[in-house]
Amino acid sequence: MNRDDLARLSKAELVEAYLALQAKLQRSPKTSRTSSKPPSTDRKARREHAKPGGAKPGHEGHNRALHENPDETIDHRPDICPQCHGHLDADLPGNVIGEYDEIEVPPIKPFVRRHRRLCVCCPHCSSKVKAPLPNAAHGSPFGLRLHALTLYLKTFQAISFARLEGMLSDLFGVKISQGALNNMLKRSHVPFAVRKAAIIKDLRRAGMVASDETGIRIEGLNGYHWVFMSSTAIVHEAQLSRAAQVVRDVMGGYRPNLWLSDGYSAQQGHGHHHQTCLAHLARDVAFALEASDDMVPLRLKLWLDKVFALARNITGFALSTLKAKKRALENTLADILASGTSCEIAATLQAKLARASPRLLTFLDYPGEVEVTNNACERALRPAVIQRKVTNGFRSMWAAQGDCAVRTVVDTGKLSGQTPFQTLLTTIS
Repeated sequence: MNRDDLARLSKAELVEAYLALQAKLQRSPKTSRTSSKPPSTDRKARREHAKPGGAKPGHEGHNRALHENPDETIDHRPDICPQCHGHLDADLPGNVIGEYDEIEVPPIKPFVRRHRRLCVCCPHCSSKVKAPLPNAAHGSPFGLRLHALTLYLKTFQAISFARLEGMLSDLFGVKISQGALNNMLKRSHVPFAVRKAAIIKDLRRAGMVASDETGIRIEGLNGYHWVFMSSTAIVHEAQLSRAAQVVRDVMGGYRPNLWLSDGYSAQQGHGHHHQTCLAHLARDVAFALEASDDMVPLRLKLWLDKVFALARNITGFALSTLKAKKRALENTLADILASGTSCEIAATLQAKLARASPRLLTFLDYPGEVEVTNNACERALRPAVIQRKVTNGFRSMWAAQGDCAVRTVVDTGKLSGQTPFQTLLTTIS
């Protein structure tokens, strides 16, 4: 509203606008606890109000466990008795009274295997016979473990090409240019794309799928990093679009029985039944509770507390009991949403929950099959968010899609207990 608009307002309208602005300025700012903002944007607490660090009184200390298979064991025995100053022979029996590990990294240097192609003169016919070209003569001179290490540092430790070039040179004594690193990563992405296609097929057979997305930069444009999860598959997808067509392309027309996501409309309607993430709504309620004195946010918080408590112990109830509890929760929510309020924040919150109400308690119809929060997807997206902040995105679409293929294979491997580097090395091999 500019100066001319203000000049046309009456005195009563000016007073009303002033009061609305004053109320808005007095609201508590949104934080990571009351919204989807990351914790890094929160204002830090003043030092005098900060909690003291260190262990709390009564805390039981923990020490590093000794290694199961030490490479070397050194016994330290006394040689002089401090009482009589007599000499103690080395063959005297002794008891172990303490064990301590010393852990060190061995000197690291590249292992170079040179392949020499020989030519031999046949003693029978005097012909010169050349050995066939070894595999090392084709393609990259760098081995599989070096490929896997480079891919691990670039993808999961968010090391840029310039820093990766310096790290390999300083720590491992391996000289690789940024162009060679780029080509190495591009070749490494090929087997992961094949594995990703198989994992997508597995996703399309799942009974429950959860999804989420976050923003990334691709070729200087705003793009989106999507994630789709089931109990046996985790699929990452990089696209320039945030539309529902991305979901349809990944799922290939398959509709699982259950779908879990936040309230974003593009992620709705892809399963036969839908569960909306209650953690997102709980943050909205927490903000309204701080910014408003109305009773609606408080009643909604108490309602959500009951829902979360029920979700934690859902497998301990009979189906008939869950149906009765669902009816009671639906009736309570309907009463809260129908109650009148003069608070704009409370009314907005009522409208948001009213739109989502058919999808809030789906988990009660399928106990143990679907969660009430989408936190697993958010945890799967977290490394991609960190990489975005460190590297500011991808310079090409193939790099973004290759990164998602690698994350798809590695995250799916984690479901069966495989470590990231183990999965990288196995796939490249």
